[in-house]
Amino acid sequence: MLPIVALVGRPNVGKSTLFNTLTGTRDAIVADVPGVTRDRQYGYGRAGDIPCVVVDTGGVVVSPRSTVEQQMRDQTQRAIVEADRLILVVDGRAGLTADDREVARLLHRSGKPVVLAVNKAEGVDPGVFAAEFHRLGFKEWYAIAAQSGQGCAALLAAALEGLEAIDESEQEVDANDDSIRIAVIGRPNVGKSTLVNRLIGEERVIATDLPGTTRDSIFVPFERDGRRFTLIDTAGVRRRARVEDAVERASVARTLQAIAAAHVVILVLDAHQGIAEQDASVLGLALQKGRALLLAVNKWDGIPMDQRENVRNSLALRLDFVPFAPIHYISARHGTGVGELAGAAVRAYEASMREMSTPQLSKVLEKALEAHQPPLVKGRRIKLRYAHQGGRNPPRIIIHGNQTQQTPDSYRRYLSNVFREAFDLYACPVVLELRTDANPFGNREQREAAERKLQAKKKAGQRNVAKRVSRKKVATGKPTGKRPR
Repeated sequence: MLPIVALVGRPNVGKSTLFNTLTGTRDAIVADVPGVTRDRQYGYGRAGDIPCVVVDTGGVVVSPRSTVEQQMRDQTQRAIVEADRLILVVDGRAGLTADDREVARLLHRSGKPVVLAVNKAEGVDPGVFAAEFHRLGFKEWYAIAAQSGQGCAALLAAALEGLEAIDESEQEVDANDDSIRIAVIGRPNVGKSTLVNRLIGEERVIATDLPGTTRDSIFVPFERDGRRFTLIDTAGVRRRARVEDAVERASVARTLQAIAAAHVVILVLDAHQGIAEQDASVLGLALQKGRALLLAVNKWDGIPMDQRENVRNSLALRLDFVPFAPIHYISARHGTGVGELAGAAVRAYEASMREMSTPQLSKVLEKALEAHQPPLVKGRRIKLRYAHQGGRNPPRIIIHGNQTQQTPDSYRRYLSNVFREAFDLYACPVVLELRTDANPFGNREQREAAERKLQAKKKAGQRNVAKRVSRKKVATGKPTGKRPR
């Protein structure tokens, strides 16, 4: 499972800005006023080969004066309990405060590894902070600028120091587990646990009509048609404003870990409710990790026949940003369409782990270029030469060429669709990485061009001098040295 790193500190020290920098997103709201972040925010981060879950917390108020401030403090304490590593964020410009000391004592009592991050340190000698913040009693501290990203990568690497690198394409829930891992995600009460029970053929997990029955990610191993599977039943993710139970709040991190550990993700939707904001948020998490994605529209048996076409059209319109994800209309309670969903999950797993040879990829790329050439950039054509596979789960294809950084997003999508169709990458997002090859003669050519330019300037200067001398001799009546015609 992915390690959890929590960002802790007093209000308005830059935790949310640091969260956005570490996760490469804008999920956390950033403002210059304290108390903007109240609930915990979760996202994915990475330090080298080590992925992790980053948790943004509200500011710790030493003496809460309101119910909201007390709840913010409680949320932070829960984040500390569930985290594996902690980062204490302080404001370098404001200096050490009494609240910083209180938060430091809170982290010391946790007994977990802590790294000190002195934020807003751009343009200041790090030695200035050393003496002041050394009083907090932490061995490691880093001067960072969360807004510009200065020092943030080294900070996260230090926080995750001692953990082994994880190959996400081969990540295992268990050391001897070679099964297909399928994470079932979605909002509360859409039928996730009922679907899990239907897939395995027994009442393995509790399923009720009450939302929030499942509190943690439950791993259920089983066999079907000679294949080994591990189903991961996750807790429903609701809007933070509606999450009141402390245990349910802690389950969000487990859901993120389940997505990262899975080969295939099944997003369960309620046919009666359509696509909601929470569904799009959970879907974004699965897309961020690049997992093979299946959409299961549950409770389809309850939709009248004359309304089904309208529901299909509405779902297709709302889900047009994930055209590669097939939609299955099922009834988890009665089993309608569940068998087809299981077969689709196997097909998606095989596609996500497919091996593609370099000659095959390069041949497909050549045909794609013949059918539709890349656009011109400043009068020059983008040249894409060859392709090879760079990873699995998700399928990663690396393309080499010239001016690849100028390739527009529309052409990238075109290439992704071509590769997906050519190699039957069913339900998989195709990750393209375009690299510009270094020119081995680039430095020599640049020197020769500069030399030619310098020689041309010298000759032009000599001609100009000769012309001025000739004009001067003509004006004074002196012979110019030219023979009369």
